[in-house]
Amino acid sequence: MGDAPARRVPSSPAAARLTRARGTMAGPRPPHQPTKPPGSPVPSDLMLKAMNAAHRAYIGLTRGRRGWSFGSMPALELTTVGRRTGRPRPTMLTSPLQLGDAYVVVASRGGDPQHPAWFLNLVANPDVQVALDGRAPVPMRARVMSDDERAQHWPTIAARHPNYAGYQRRTSRVIPLVVLEPR
Repeated sequence: MGDAPARRVPSSPAAARLTRARGTMAGPRPPHQPTKPPGSPVPSDLMLKAMNAAHRAYIGLTRGRRGWSFGSMPALELTTVGRRTGRPRPTMLTSPLQLGDAYVVVASRGGDPQHPAWFLNLVANPDVQVALDGRAPVPMRARVMSDDERAQHWPTIAARHPNYAGYQRRTSRVIPLVVLEPR
C-alpha cells in the first residue's frame, strides 16, 4: 500500500555506465552476495596492495630507471581523489592502449566482481594526476569509454594482452575502459 522506494537515476553518462556494469540502479551490491566467487583466482585486496607496494619499491630501488613499463605497456601512476576521504589516492596501473596524447587504462581488478576503488574515485571526480616515466604528475581528466568506444577498442586490447580477456571471462560485470586525457 505504501509507495515503492524511489530508484536512483544516474547523474551522468559515466554513472549510467557504472550502473549498467554494476547491474543495478538501486545502489551498492547487497551484502548477501559474495565479493568473489568461491575458488576464484582473483587476487585479494591485500595481494593487490602488496603488488602495488612492490612495484613502487622497485621503482624506488632503481631510482626510477626501471619499472615504468611492462612489456609493450607503459606503467603510470594514477592519483585520484578519494570519493569519501577527499585525500589523494595513488595507484600504479598499465596502459594497454594509447590514443594520441591519451592513455587508456582497464578497470579490471583482476576479474573481480567489484570495480576497483580508483575507478569509483574517478567516476566521482574525473580530475586526476598521472605520472609517467618518473616525471612529475600532470593534470588529466578521466572519462569512461562509451559502449561504442569500448566495443571498438576492447578487441585490440584483448588481442595484444590476453590477460585482460581472461579477466573479463572471470566476471559478469563489463570491465570498463577509462581514457585519461590531458586537461
